[in-house]
Amino acid sequence: MSTPTSQPDAALAPTRPQPLAGEETLFEGSPSLVPSLGALLFAILTLGLGLLPLWWKRGGTSYRITTQRVIVDRGLFGKTLDQLDLYRVSDFVVERPFGQRVMGTGNIRLKTLDATTPELVLASLPTDVLALYERMRAAVETAKEKRLVRLVENE
Repeated sequence: MSTPTSQPDAALAPTRPQPLAGEETLFEGSPSLVPSLGALLFAILTLGLGLLPLWWKRGGTSYRITTQRVIVDRGLFGKTLDQLDLYRVSDFVVERPFGQRVMGTGNIRLKTLDATTPELVLASLPTDVLALYERMRAAVETAKEKRLVRLVENE
């Protein structure tokens, strides 16, 4: 009679969220370590030591934006994974302060109909945030059409 071997259960192993059918990645990455001109000057004036609080503030955050959802993974030691389906997005705000425009970064603020995440800020994105916004806006409209979601505004 053989004894069962102690193999770790593959189903319990932590994994990244798997892409859904027909899902395309629009952006994947972390917030910029030096998001603005002010942060760059701070790092220079402190001879590079200013990068430590900037790294800590970034907090191990990573973003994955697809045509169907936004996934935010946060935490240096303990991890928190937050997922927002795009059909729940009701409004966008693109923020590009001068210091961030100089460094090529920006923020996208999503106002949502999600109970746990009424507002989600994608901060210090190291990409062309206007182009990303346009791709996300189109993906939101497509996701709403697929789910037959219509927003009705009350005045």
